[in-house]
Amino acid sequence: MNLPLAGIRIVTVEQYGAGPFGSMYLADLGAEVIKIENPHTGGDVARGSGPFFLGEGDSQFFQTFNRNKQSLSLDLKQAEGRAVFERLVGSAHAVLNNLRGDQPEKLGLTYAALRHLNPALVCAHLSAYGRDNERSTWPGYDYLMQAEAGYMHLTGEPDGPPTRMGLSMVDYMTGVTTALALTAGLVGALRDGQGRDVDVSLFDVALHQLTYPATWYLNGGHETRRMPASAHPSTVPCQTFASSDGWIFVMCMTEKFWQLLLAEIDSPALSDDARFACIAERSRHREPLLALLGEQFRRRSTAEWMAALAGKLPIAPVCALGEALDNPYLERVGMLQHTPHPQAPRMRVLSNPIKLDGQRLAGKVCPPLGADSDTLLAGLGYDQADIAGLRARGVL
Repeated sequence: MNLPLAGIRIVTVEQYGAGPFGSMYLADLGAEVIKIENPHTGGDVARGSGPFFLGEGDSQFFQTFNRNKQSLSLDLKQAEGRAVFERLVGSAHAVLNNLRGDQPEKLGLTYAALRHLNPALVCAHLSAYGRDNERSTWPGYDYLMQAEAGYMHLTGEPDGPPTRMGLSMVDYMTGVTTALALTAGLVGALRDGQGRDVDVSLFDVALHQLTYPATWYLNGGHETRRMPASAHPSTVPCQTFASSDGWIFVMCMTEKFWQLLLAEIDSPALSDDARFACIAERSRHREPLLALLGEQFRRRSTAEWMAALAGKLPIAPVCALGEALDNPYLERVGMLQHTPHPQAPRMRVLSNPIKLDGQRLAGKVCPPLGADSDTLLAGLGYDQADIAGLRARGVL
């Protein structure tokens, strides 16, 4: 496949989740992504993140975020390590890091510190709170952003405690946003030869994802609150319902879908009641409507409701994690990918959701710490004696 980012070299100083998730998108789309990993700390901390390991210095957690990348073990704090880094950056189009906000300046990862090597270089910085404010020295993680940005206030049942989402979605969205920002920077640099810094923070992305509840509050003081059964704040019915053997999520977002649901239920108590005649009335009379619908949905199993309504109106079963991943639909649409690993020849991961010309993007595992060091340094002009010396002095 002719990948759109083929020929683009991106050097990353990254670890754990948000940064690696974003740069993996770039690698999947063809960029040569070179991970700089500290040889004295075991590299990316995710290599040691359990509980499921793939031999020494590797884990399923690490492989989840580092498909299609190369690993260069390099101590950036040694002068010789910095020299190697600068030679590498001179051949690159972008440098990406996900360090604490005050670290890029200290480590010389900014455009101001690197522009002499390549004026078209794009320097992308993913941090917790940004580099230009009083929180630049604060450590930060996804869960903290969910807490402070109001997500935990919006998640769960109304009478329950503050609840975080089950996945680190702020990390992942920040990674994808950073990949977008970096790619936009590259387009500009390829157009006019001018590089730049691009900054994205977990906190800013978390706030930006508040979307219309934020607009409602900022312009009228309306504070969106949790709704029972994961319901939508204004459209009714749009929530989970108990079936006879589980749960389903039903979304009648338009009048068309409401009429289709009525045709299947065939209940005069619903279809003939003026309180439910339009979207606005259904919203005003939420409680009596949901009581009647709840009775109806409990009369059939989840599978029966899916057989009757799937593809006609927006409806989905509420699945446990295993049910979600064992769904044969995933295999049929290519969302499961085999990426053989030396310690796990049958290892499977989820495919990148992007398709190019109707095809899924290929993937291979990230190699062991520093596995690409010799090849990369040879490509930069270092001979075997140079490389052996750097390794002996702890630079590699």
